[in-house]
Amino acid sequence: MRHCISLIFLGVVLNACSLTQQNIQSGPDTATSVNERGELTALDSTAGSTDTVAEDNVDTEDGHTQGSSEDQIDLVGGEAERQNTETESNGIAPLDIDNPAETAAGEQELEDRETENLGQTDLWDRIRRGFTLDHTHPGVENDLQWYASNQEYLDRVVERATPFLHFIVSETEKRGMPLEIALLPVVESAFQTFAYSHGRAAGIWQFIPGTGRLYGLKQNWWYDGRRDIWASTHAALNYLNALYQKFNDWELALASYNSGSGTVSKAIRKNKRKGRDIDFWSLRRNLPVETRGYVPRLLAISAIVADPERYGITLLSIADEPYFDRVQLDGQLDLALAAEMAELSVEEMYTLNPAFNRWATDPNQENSLLIPLDKVDQFKSQLAQLPPENRIRWIRHKIGKGESIGQIASRYNTTVKVLKKVNKMRGNTIRQGQRLIIPVAMKEPSAYTHTADKRKRRIQNTQRKGRYKQTHIVAEGDSFWTLSRKYKVGMRQLAKWNGMAPRDKLSIGQKLVIWSKRQSKKITAVDIDTSRMITPPHSKTKRWIRYIVRRGDSIARIAQKFRVTVAQIHKWNKVLQSLKYLQPGQKIKLYVDVTRQS
Repeated sequence: MRHCISLIFLGVVLNACSLTQQNIQSGPDTATSVNERGELTALDSTAGSTDTVAEDNVDTEDGHTQGSSEDQIDLVGGEAERQNTETESNGIAPLDIDNPAETAAGEQELEDRETENLGQTDLWDRIRRGFTLDHTHPGVENDLQWYASNQEYLDRVVERATPFLHFIVSETEKRGMPLEIALLPVVESAFQTFAYSHGRAAGIWQFIPGTGRLYGLKQNWWYDGRRDIWASTHAALNYLNALYQKFNDWELALASYNSGSGTVSKAIRKNKRKGRDIDFWSLRRNLPVETRGYVPRLLAISAIVADPERYGITLLSIADEPYFDRVQLDGQLDLALAAEMAELSVEEMYTLNPAFNRWATDPNQENSLLIPLDKVDQFKSQLAQLPPENRIRWIRHKIGKGESIGQIASRYNTTVKVLKKVNKMRGNTIRQGQRLIIPVAMKEPSAYTHTADKRKRRIQNTQRKGRYKQTHIVAEGDSFWTLSRKYKVGMRQLAKWNGMAPRDKLSIGQKLVIWSKRQSKKITAVDIDTSRMITPPHSKTKRWIRYIVRRGDSIARIAQKFRVTVAQIHKWNKVLQSLKYLQPGQKIKLYVDVTRQS
């Protein structure tokens, strides 16, 4: 916004110009439909709690990042007061232009007041001053009206953005980029830190796995850098900067972030052959449907932030000051212990550090934690007094009959790699009676509220209106496609119910939930050779099955899977009593109740 003082000396009259507001033109935007907006709203209504897409499983619809478009930012109440530009409302008395000294003093007072106000503004004011893109194209109108009609939605988005937005704005400014870019997570993920799309994009910037790795975001069992606020923000801004260098146009850079630079380059070549312009709006018809709506959404939310009062929106104030500091760690650290040292809840620790999938930081890389600024000193002090060996808990495990290293790792919520490293093992061979040193969580599993397993369980247990829950145990040959046909549900829908994407791999023995419109009388949930099934005359629900042993199986694991006992398996399979280990491909008989296999 610009303040101006127009002195009209011919009439000896001083006029104070009011603040200039952007005029957003109206016009149709066929790329963004009402249905799409309704779907996004429904998604946010569940994501606002702890269960968001794949935990925050925002079913986003964007190309490169597969981001959602549903997050809006609000404006501070003080903005409305600043838009009243009459001199009295600004606390400045009208100037007497017949007195040159008073005129000069009044102008100086206005300058001083503006300087003083700059020091008192919140983060939204800083963001507005960094806007450089044009928000007035008619193609923005539909998205603009949607955001303007959803104050509660914007409140939720701003609340989620509050810890992170100052950092993102600062990093965007350092690179000399338009500050509209700092609002891109609104479009991508609604600032849902655990957002996960049907296109396998994750985090507030919605990186897909390949692009994330290309920009240095590690992804493993312990840690997913795509959800690391600090790392993913640097990666996203570096990526956008590279796209801008390629196209020399921010709208095209944004379109490329969404659909890929190859897609935009192809559209440019097509327009050039036809003698057409190559700006975003001219290329729009040649871009994917999702991308056509992607840039307008960012421009729409930027228009709201630029002038919230015009659209009847009030943006919750965000202080223009850092919320957190980044603390480097040496070695693995239990996240519940970290929360305790920082005087935070475990949930707050995961909220600031959503990249960690488990109960502790990654033992195989250098780690850092984002800690609220007012907690940093005490956290660093306590951390310095804690020896590395006391930052997680250690136990000794005696290997039992039939156990594998994979089973032991799974039991203690760690990885084979970690067990081999801490026990100085070269291979996977272990012996009965041998003891292993194992790093374990300091608290009960229930204390770690946002591990990957907990997030997925919350999603799977979220009640779907008008549907009945079934459980399916993944068998050989299963895929989202075959299961969607079997249960007559959408493939993308099925993946979303399980906090996954349709292209994610399924593992044999994995549990999936299916929410059917009809209540099933029988649930098929056993991984068996059905051609060998025999129905005993005295039971309608129990079946003899012949199970084919797979790699990593043990008698205990099979017993647990089919809800029978180890003793029963030995009784049904006398040959096992003379064998030390099960072998892959070996067949064993089981007598199971098929109604208990869910």
